[in-house]
Amino acid sequence: MIKTIRLKTTHKNYTVSIGYKLYKKFIRSISDKQIKKYVIVDQKVYNNIKNEFSKNNFFIIKVKGNEKIKSIEYYWKIISILLIKKIDRSSIIICIGGGALGDLSGFIASTILRGIKFILVPTTLLSQVDSSIGGKNGINSKFGKNHVGTFYQPDKVIIDPFFLKSLSFKQIKSGYAEIVKHAIINDKKFYDWLKNNYKKIYSLKNETVIAAIQKSIKIKAKFVIKDEKENLKNSSSRAMLNFGHTFGHAIESINHYRSNISHGEAISIGMILAAKISYKEKNILKSELDDLINHFKDAKLPTDSKLIRNLSFYKKIIDDKKNMNNKVNLILLKTIGRSYFARNFKINKIKNIIHNSKKF
Repeated sequence: MIKTIRLKTTHKNYTVSIGYKLYKKFIRSISDKQIKKYVIVDQKVYNNIKNEFSKNNFFIIKVKGNEKIKSIEYYWKIISILLIKKIDRSSIIICIGGGALGDLSGFIASTILRGIKFILVPTTLLSQVDSSIGGKNGINSKFGKNHVGTFYQPDKVIIDPFFLKSLSFKQIKSGYAEIVKHAIINDKKFYDWLKNNYKKIYSLKNETVIAAIQKSIKIKAKFVIKDEKENLKNSSSRAMLNFGHTFGHAIESINHYRSNISHGEAISIGMILAAKISYKEKNILKSELDDLINHFKDAKLPTDSKLIRNLSFYKKIIDDKKNMNNKVNLILLKTIGRSYFARNFKINKIKNIIHNSKKF
């Protein structure tokens, strides 16, 4: 059965379709269309699905997917290939891969010829529940993560859990971190359901995985629809989706995006830090903080890292693009299932809470 979620944003309406072997139906449905089709695909993924492109009317660009491809060098390399191959405004760019490749491909689609049709087929759990939804695209720079980019909604998103079977447990955990994030910021019942069902998600039980993906996307879509370009500064702000990300992005940056800490693992640590600050701000109860920490530990998600005691960690926090005038804006919790926009934190206050966080 195919599940469909419709997003109606200010700039574009599109569908997110979820179902097993859905990617095959999609590729076959556009094979004979008389338009130029450019497929930017993760090399490993392509090796498993190359037979689907037996017809000679797709131009394939294979890329080794990782966070390091989100660079101006890779952006220009692929843009150059597309222009040499005579891409035009009636063409389609199809991205098949994880979140980093999706971010890069969306940025390419939004800027080449001032924007062309873009279809996403995310292949990791992380990208299926998070980065493929909402139209944030971009690349990294030496100044920070995603500092160069666009808001550009895809024309269609195809989510096929078939791809998850080739992922490592580390990658599945990384995706689960974003799923549980959506529950923590917006839906206590979903959080309780996840505590009872996360093992089924880890073992890729079909119905449970699809239910978790669908619910996670619906939560994210709600924020995207209300605040497509993250302009609001209240509890409806799309910024709520950044819960844990200010800290998580800082960890990734000072770790030089090495694979020993995945994006989801960095965000996991960041969420626990944000929860500890929420507790110190007298919002969540100690029992709620303990519940979050215990669930993360049960789910084999990291809750701490020696990197957060690195002085450069705090510099990266200040450099986060949500902050201004050396004051830090954070997403914190009122309770599990309710988040809010907390503004103008002084970095020394954050440093003191983090340095003393092992006491609570």
